[in-house]
Amino acid sequence: MDALSDLLRVVRLDGAFFYTVEAAEPWGVESVAAPELAPRILPGAEHLISYHILTRGRCYGGVIGEEQVELAPGDVIVFPHGDANLMSSGRGVRIGPGVNTSAPARYPETVFLGEQEPRVTSFVCGFLGCDRRPFNPLLAALPRLMHVRGMSEGWLGGFIRQLTEESRLGRAGAESVLTKLAELMFIEVLRRYLEHLPAGRTGWLAGLRDEVVGRALTLLHGQPGHPWTLEELARKAASSRSNLAKRFGELVGQPPMQYLARWRIQVAANLLAQSGAKVSTIGSEVGYDSEAAFSRAFKKETGLAPGAWRGSRRTVR
Repeated sequence: MDALSDLLRVVRLDGAFFYTVEAAEPWGVESVAAPELAPRILPGAEHLISYHILTRGRCYGGVIGEEQVELAPGDVIVFPHGDANLMSSGRGVRIGPGVNTSAPARYPETVFLGEQEPRVTSFVCGFLGCDRRPFNPLLAALPRLMHVRGMSEGWLGGFIRQLTEESRLGRAGAESVLTKLAELMFIEVLRRYLEHLPAGRTGWLAGLRDEVVGRALTLLHGQPGHPWTLEELARKAASSRSNLAKRFGELVGQPPMQYLARWRIQVAANLLAQSGAKVSTIGSEVGYDSEAAFSRAFKKETGLAPGAWRGSRRTVR
């Protein structure tokens, strides 16, 4: 079991919305917080992750009110929490009204910035949807801005070519292909971020990288319905109970059994939204001996009974 892949599946990372920008200097454009765009971009998404991929030229990008980073061709900038952001030809440059509160049509529509030729800067804007509730430990572990330099030209070129082909030709299955391309891009960004995560950092990804905690996370994600005890988990993670509890708490921010309880509810929430299985069956699958016990635990975590949660999710998906 790959814990990262499992988490992305269970929090339902999906959706693809792209458009391109061609800009002539000087230029600057602000985007409002992604949740404000969600009803128009991905109506069923609980949370939006926004990103930009620079394909030509140079520019600056960042969370509004914070320092911008310089982007070169092949760079990707991601806003995991969907913060309002500024993209511009120079640090802090703002032109005209500057706030984009609308959702441009999907690719291949192009948004033009600046009045004079030549348009020397091009970038792709995109969005991914995912669940934030009841429990998404990855989002909590990510910074407000992720900047990945030098995605390989071959990968980026292939991404843009495939994006263009699938969007313009309208072939069968194009929407699914575009969704997978966006997911692959985000996973690659997470991999790069994880590879360069400084020592001493905490959070879910830091736990995944840790030898002992990473094994424990893999075990819990591989068998969330198993009647785990701390003793058995520590034994299979090749650690003592005290060492596992200490390291897990320091890195992930909660004890292993508490993490398991919350992850079970997230798995159950996904099953409730995606399947027609009985509540009792889902409860059993995630480790509860009775429907009553499962319902109590689920409502404690989410504020809703399992049936009510299922109904609320199906009205927006």
